[in-house]
Amino acid sequence: MAETSTFENLSYRIRRDASGVWAWCKNSWREKRWFRWGAIALGIFLALWLVLWIILARNLPDAETLLDYEPPLPTVVRGIEGDIVHSYARERRVQLQYADFPQTLIEAYLAAEDKTFFSHGGIDAGGLAGAVIDYVSKLGSDERAVGGSTITQQVAKNILLTNEYSVTRKLKEMMLARRIEGVLTKQQILELYLNEIPLGRRSFGVQAASRAYFDKDVGDLELHEMAFLAILPKAPEVYGRAKNADSALARRNFVLGQMAENEFITAAQADAAKAMPLGLVTERSRTRSVDAGYFLEEVRRELIGQFCEAAEDCKNSVYGGGLWVRTSLDPEMQDAARNALRRGMVRYHGNRGWGGPIATIDMGAGNWSGQLASSFLGINYEGWRIGVVTEREGSSAKIGFSDGEEAPLTNLPNALKAGDVIAVEKSGNGFRVRTLPGVSGGFVAQDPQTGRVLAMQGGFDSRLGSFNRATQANRQPGSTIKPFVYATGLDNGMTPASEIPDQTYCYYQGSQLGEKCFRNSGGGGGGMHTMRWGLEQSRNLMTVHIAMESGMPKVVDMIENVGIGSYDPYPAFALGAGETTVMKMVNAYSALANHGRLNKPTVIDYVQDRRGKVIYRADKRACNGCNMPEWDGKPMPRIAPSGEQALDARTAFQTVHMLEGVVKRGTGTVLRNLDIPMFGKTGTTTGPKDVWFVGGTPDVIAGAYIGYDTPRNLGGYAQGGTVAAPIIRQFFSETKERMSGDPFVAPAGVRMVRVDRISGKRVFDAWPGSDPKASVIWEAFKPDTEPPRITRRDEIESKRKEIIALIKQGSAAQGEQAAAAPREDAPEDFVEDQGGIY
Repeated sequence: MAETSTFENLSYRIRRDASGVWAWCKNSWREKRWFRWGAIALGIFLALWLVLWIILARNLPDAETLLDYEPPLPTVVRGIEGDIVHSYARERRVQLQYADFPQTLIEAYLAAEDKTFFSHGGIDAGGLAGAVIDYVSKLGSDERAVGGSTITQQVAKNILLTNEYSVTRKLKEMMLARRIEGVLTKQQILELYLNEIPLGRRSFGVQAASRAYFDKDVGDLELHEMAFLAILPKAPEVYGRAKNADSALARRNFVLGQMAENEFITAAQADAAKAMPLGLVTERSRTRSVDAGYFLEEVRRELIGQFCEAAEDCKNSVYGGGLWVRTSLDPEMQDAARNALRRGMVRYHGNRGWGGPIATIDMGAGNWSGQLASSFLGINYEGWRIGVVTEREGSSAKIGFSDGEEAPLTNLPNALKAGDVIAVEKSGNGFRVRTLPGVSGGFVAQDPQTGRVLAMQGGFDSRLGSFNRATQANRQPGSTIKPFVYATGLDNGMTPASEIPDQTYCYYQGSQLGEKCFRNSGGGGGGMHTMRWGLEQSRNLMTVHIAMESGMPKVVDMIENVGIGSYDPYPAFALGAGETTVMKMVNAYSALANHGRLNKPTVIDYVQDRRGKVIYRADKRACNGCNMPEWDGKPMPRIAPSGEQALDARTAFQTVHMLEGVVKRGTGTVLRNLDIPMFGKTGTTTGPKDVWFVGGTPDVIAGAYIGYDTPRNLGGYAQGGTVAAPIIRQFFSETKERMSGDPFVAPAGVRMVRVDRISGKRVFDAWPGSDPKASVIWEAFKPDTEPPRITRRDEIESKRKEIIALIKQGSAAQGEQAAAAPREDAPEDFVEDQGGIY
């Protein structure tokens, strides 16, 4: 009863007091003007707040998304050893943890942007009031009000809102700032800010800006450099320009003074830092550690095909996903490939003279330096530079560069004119014109065991054009196709010792085309020769005979099986009349060196997302049991061989063994003095329009071609052995120490037999020597295909010699008798004179 009474009393008192307040309000509304106006103002304020809430706040982003926020980050590319070689980025971004930022750098930003950051709740009342006054004072002008935004507000604007200049955006920014302060710690807010703030020169975040302006990491910055970075949020595109250096110095020194006033640094430290120059760098150190533009562009294309390009398109994008890409790029081999191909082009070009400009610029449009810069043309070769001819009067001219620099130009071709974009080299106080080769080409080096592409060069320099002749140029391979014709013959009953006619081959093509006859390069021919000799000497007629005897459908099937191309069964394709790429040819030769197993050529090993999870792997073979916590006592897990069996392993080795002869004594002898186990084949197309060499060692297969982009005659002296083979020779001479030196190993089922190199007959009474032209060599045969100990022809030849010997003995006896009694009608020795018995 007592509890009920107490509750009733409390309820009565509340009703009494409420009615009293309501009565007072009613009386005050009628009798007191100030109360009436105050109530109206409060109502208007609440109504406006409700309207603002409905209009602005209800559609604001959720501040909690910042807990899982993933900023767009560049894709980082690593080489075969794990070193960073490049990154794909449209903006400079580097993500750091809060602990990675130097405390002095943080204090510089606090002094410049928000000195009360650690004490306010997202909005600084004093700063806001100043911003309102500034905004009102600039109404009607084209000036933009500044100030008033705390670091938290800037995070809200940069990440969750747009850069729209309006009151509503400012109000949204304030609302979000309050929400952010309730979700993130001050350290988390600062980490987001220092990683995301735009600071000019396409840099977002202080680490990227530190690299852009000083070519340093944040941990290496000095005090005056930190203060400079802290002034950039106000006007990044102004303070970063050389013409505004005085304004930047004044603002930087102001920030240093603020740091001293807030006791972040001492007055002496501030004075010493104020005495320092800005020290901005105009050129950053190269982000690439290797000149591999064609290779890296191929990687970029594959990544875009596998994932996507822009951050708005997918999570793991090339330009925003923060991917980590491990490639097969070998920097040392890439340098050797680039040098070798360039040297080959320059060597072929010789003294042919200036070939014309790289491009042209409209000098009448003005701003030639900007036009040149936007062309993105460049060169990295022996100190050469790309510039534009700004003036040409008679024998004098000037060259200009993308930074606006101009200098005298000498060594002028007659056709040179203003607006021509050319390559030049430093000469005295000016520059002189240099000539880029008119001819081009492609080069690929590959690991034959895995298919990993180690080096790629698709032209003289990727900065002059992105067209990759190693993967995109379809060219006729010429005689480099012949090993696969011979491999087809080996698969169809022939052996390296089989005798093939080196004689004209003609066939009827129909009533419209008539008869087609093939001939050897340079003419000539005749007789019967071994298959080995025909491949070593690149005999067209022998190749056609092998192809037609084996069957052209089988030949084109072989060519397609090794990935070179798909052709119709016409004899011309056996001599390289079809089109293919350097990449495909090198990969096919890799299959020969890999006992017939064909791998897909790859430039990417694997890709990780920004958190380190592998999201793509080129080698998809499973290794069951490889990750067992403990050994189960069973045999060690084995990974299945990579690739697919494209041709018989024994056939592949026989072909490689014959191709070693091409280097030792055939058309590729320019490579012989490298003194390492090598095989390969030269190629020269009709014209000649393209010259090739493809081959290598058990460790690396390389291939190159030289030719004009628009095919035309290279000159009769241009041959695969004289123009292309020296390129491969230079590559292997620069990387020779990387080669194991191991010989090509025969697979199971191959028998090595001593034969006479010329006739292909089996030899028992001699051994192969070290002389490349030794008469006795080791030859590779499949079981039961090696030459027998004796043949029917050998028996006939032996019997012939016995008979001739007996006849000679009889003739000698008759001669003695004839000396005693000569006869005028004695018959001639018909058998001996005719060389045999008929």
